[in-house]
Amino acid sequence: MAIRANMPRFLMLLALLLAAPLWAQSAAQLPNTRVELIAETAAPEPGKSFTIGLVMEPRPGWHTYWENPGDAGMPPTIGWTLPAGVKAGPLRFPVPEPFLVSGIMNHVFSERNILLADVAVPADLRGALPLLARVNWLVCDDRLCVPESATLKLDLRTGNGAADPARKADFDAARAALPRLLAGEGGFSVADGRVRLSVPFAATGSVTAAHFFSSGDGDFVFASPQTVTRTDKALIIEADAVGRPPAAIAGVLRVERGAEVMGLQLQASPAVVVPGKPLAAGAAASKVPAALLPALGFAVLGGILLNLMPCVFPILSLKAMSLVRAGETASSARTEALAYTAGVVAVTTLLGLVVILIARAGAGAGWAFQLQDPRVIILLLLLTFAIALNFAGLFTVNAGALQAGQNLARRPGMKGAFFTGALAAFVATPCTGPFMAGALGAALVLPPLAGLLVFVGLGVGLALPFLAVGFIPALRDRLPRPGAW
Repeated sequence: MAIRANMPRFLMLLALLLAAPLWAQSAAQLPNTRVELIAETAAPEPGKSFTIGLVMEPRPGWHTYWENPGDAGMPPTIGWTLPAGVKAGPLRFPVPEPFLVSGIMNHVFSERNILLADVAVPADLRGALPLLARVNWLVCDDRLCVPESATLKLDLRTGNGAADPARKADFDAARAALPRLLAGEGGFSVADGRVRLSVPFAATGSVTAAHFFSSGDGDFVFASPQTVTRTDKALIIEADAVGRPPAAIAGVLRVERGAEVMGLQLQASPAVVVPGKPLAAGAAASKVPAALLPALGFAVLGGILLNLMPCVFPILSLKAMSLVRAGETASSARTEALAYTAGVVAVTTLLGLVVILIARAGAGAGWAFQLQDPRVIILLLLLTFAIALNFAGLFTVNAGALQAGQNLARRPGMKGAFFTGALAAFVATPCTGPFMAGALGAALVLPPLAGLLVFVGLGVGLALPFLAVGFIPALRDRLPRPGAW
């Protein structure tokens, strides 16, 4: 009886699910992306092809992916439901931009972009031409990735194929954003673990920056910093090679000439390639301050907020309380604050130097990158297991040897403050916080000295709270005194 009673409800639900595509609209607003299906003509001509566009607009701070997403990510995919005989071609992508975070290189679109596809209409089709598309994509920011999907429907009718004036600007911009097909063929060579790509290009002296996006996974190490030089007739892009020399290299070269961005779609075959001379020094150098200042600001903010994390806050609070308990003079409090800052900055700068050197060598590196290495994780698991056996009484360890760092931090005066700062910075490496990912990701693509300055800024931000306690007596007066509360 219960089954019979619920049967109408079940059939109604099934009907609603089957009818769901009928409710599809040409546009959809998802939590992190707005998508829309548009057509260059509202009246496609039978026997000919017309162009449709998939508009994708991630919200500020988020991005979608190119056809080869890089080290991580997923390109948009589209599944069509079309009338009999109607065929949709593959999606054509505009020129992407590089996005490096924590040593992971992604090929992304951070602003509104339009993917194009051609739709062929059979000669005998007349009347209604409904297009139904099921779109799936991944949208991410520098901390989180979210899969999203939408069913989009576009109701057209066959006609004379006249272009829709309301969509002219969209399709003109979309075609201008597509990479141009390189007239000639590029060449590449692989030696000593480096791949060097030569791309024919006129007026190389006007180029301010370039980046090559490989269509495959077997040639360029995506996260490897790319060195761009030039000859009179070609741009030379050099980076770390993945492994054995490939038979051919295909991809898109993003070329920047000041504010102008263009893309070249190319194929390259083995050839002798020698490095050229640097790009226009003034143009390249002018980009450094623009990228450095925001990264430096985010690093300082991230360092300040890092003090609230459980791996740093206990050390900071105990050191601040020690100033009150010891009854430090204003002069000695300032001295300890400066020594603490020196310890923090020394360790963050040293860690930054290691990360930059590893990244320049072609390996993935970032803040706490060692905790992404399976060997380090296995070592930590074995260490934890050994500590558990020690607590269980299976063996004993000389406690003095294990407390060397803590004993250094407990020393009075400048030495103790310096080592406390060094310890605080060192134990902060497993932690991250707001603003840090973008800042440290930028540090790995900036020139080495500029990138190192970002890690110095992180140390300054990490040390700022204790520096303020040391230099502002009013803050020390507000700290709770020892004794009964």
